[in-house]
Amino acid sequence: MRKYLVIGAGGTGGALGAYLARGGMDVTFIARGAHLRAMKDNGLRVIRTDDEFTLKPVKACTMEEYTDHPDVIFVCVKGYSLESLYPFLRRIAGKDSIVIPILNIYGTGAVMQKQLPGILVTDGCIYVASQLRSPGEILMSGDILRVVFGVRDSSEFRPALREVEKDLAKCGIGGGFSDNIQRDALLKFSYVSPQGACGLYFGVSAGAMQKEGIYRDFFCELVREIGRIAEKEGIVFTEDIVKRNLHILDSLKPDMTTSLQKDVACGKASEIDGLIFEVVRNARRLKVDAPAYEKVAEKLSGAGI
Repeated sequence: MRKYLVIGAGGTGGALGAYLARGGMDVTFIARGAHLRAMKDNGLRVIRTDDEFTLKPVKACTMEEYTDHPDVIFVCVKGYSLESLYPFLRRIAGKDSIVIPILNIYGTGAVMQKQLPGILVTDGCIYVASQLRSPGEILMSGDILRVVFGVRDSSEFRPALREVEKDLAKCGIGGGFSDNIQRDALLKFSYVSPQGACGLYFGVSAGAMQKEGIYRDFFCELVREIGRIAEKEGIVFTEDIVKRNLHILDSLKPDMTTSLQKDVACGKASEIDGLIFEVVRNARRLKVDAPAYEKVAEKLSGAGI
């Protein structure tokens, strides 16, 4: 049986790892603090409409305590935490290990690969609306749980990637291996970045963007700007990304806000650079007009965020 390691047991990693473990996979979580203690003492509780369960016992520990060598490593932390993971990943990853980052920021896999020579790092993304409600408790706000991953260069393909796909499907997790992960990861980014950017710019939740008007129109324009950047990069989407992303947006609970909004509201470190400012930098580099992102970046820079 493949050994799975989930680094980061918050809303994203907690949900993913819980479903993998419930499906019979050998899963260990890397966590810390009160959340780790709660998981060890009481298990990991997942609250989801029509599907609530508690995973107990839970294999969980700190990075310092982990001594095994996993087959598959899901990296589920925020982008600003990556730098601190590299020594740990170099210690525990073997030559056959596969690292699958499922962060919000587009291009993370390529960045990590430069730091981890000799270890296969794919690109990846996850579709899930969930959060750490309290230590040991994950709240899922929607019905979506999909993981998409793949290699940037076809020469890096390994049959084990298809086996991971089978494991995910067995555990009720959609998505799977992508033959064009750069397109598919950017497709995910074309949703999560505009929602976070629009939500921060106007200070609104999903409900405001679900209604016809200025907020929804601004969200659509942000999505179109990502589309123009993709086109300039030679990435071709096979569907109308505005229509697609509105469908995802409209499926959310009205009070839902992104993790980016939550982090900024709490004054915590956030992924604002990768989710918003990097878009502006890329648009300028490619000479693509992105006035909506420019407005967001100007406002957030001026606010000292």
